[in-house]
Amino acid sequence: MTDENTDKRILRSTFRPVGWLRHRHLQTIFPSLRWAWRERLALRREILDLPDGDSTAVDWVSSGDELPRSAPLLVVLHGLEGSAESSYARMLMQAALERRWRPCVLHFRDCGDYSNPLPRRYHAGETGDIRHFLQTLHDQGQTGPIFAVGYSLGGNILLKYLGESGANSRLQAAGAVCVPLNLHICAEALNQGFSKIYQRLLLKNMKSSVKRKFDRDTAAFDWDRAMAAENFAEFDDAVTAPLHGFDGKNDYYDKCSSAQFLKDVARPTLVINSLDDPFMTPEVIPDHDQLSEHVTLEIADTGGHVGFVEGGTPWRPRYYLPRRILNFLESKL
Repeated sequence: MTDENTDKRILRSTFRPVGWLRHRHLQTIFPSLRWAWRERLALRREILDLPDGDSTAVDWVSSGDELPRSAPLLVVLHGLEGSAESSYARMLMQAALERRWRPCVLHFRDCGDYSNPLPRRYHAGETGDIRHFLQTLHDQGQTGPIFAVGYSLGGNILLKYLGESGANSRLQAAGAVCVPLNLHICAEALNQGFSKIYQRLLLKNMKSSVKRKFDRDTAAFDWDRAMAAENFAEFDDAVTAPLHGFDGKNDYYDKCSSAQFLKDVARPTLVINSLDDPFMTPEVIPDHDQLSEHVTLEIADTGGHVGFVEGGTPWRPRYYLPRRILNFLESKL
């Protein structure tokens, strides 16, 4: 099934997992292994100054600098505690460069080995930074089309931005993968069964990041509650919400879940989610009437969380997402 042969907004994905990697947890875990994507592009870092006096890091593929400002430009938004070093970001940037696009990763605040100056971090609804970055690209003379792709939490931010911006977005088209469209449901899903392992590992990383930035005396939140948090909901209630001006985790999840913004998206946007994603449940999948006419929602039966390994060998795997996403974006040129 392709975008051209139907006007339906919800499509059944053609993705099929490779035979040696069928289980959803294997699909989720495999891409994070060292040998799952060996290629590494040389990156060049820029510091992006933000309107509130803060700053964050943007990593550009160095070899893309030789391309003109009229070439398509791809902005990648990483997932929770991710960076330009995340395998999904590296493989997408490489595929974009092969099409002679200029790729970069816009890091969320306090990510990518860059510590932002202000006493805050990032959250699932922070759309001001991507909005400012796109305006900066325009002001710097980017004349070619600008695309953006967000993974997981980055996908939630991107969809929220697109809904808020409507026809005023500077993006020509966008893609979002394995998006936690309803943060309430996703927080609960990660507190069930084997998914608790992912939560435990990510929560450990989040606490480590907080410890690098704050201590008991400088934290603008309850330090003891933060360090004692045993799941995302407790951490978000203790840290994310007060640090970013929300009245607790429920207020944060209510205001930042991206499903409610899909009806206002005015740029061609492909959303790819899998029904077996261990970071969420099928309940997050929106109904047809929740989507704007510009949103294509592709639902895969399998794929795990940002896995989608479709072929090859364990030493040289082939991934579905880079080709599918870039083909969609290229069709909107």
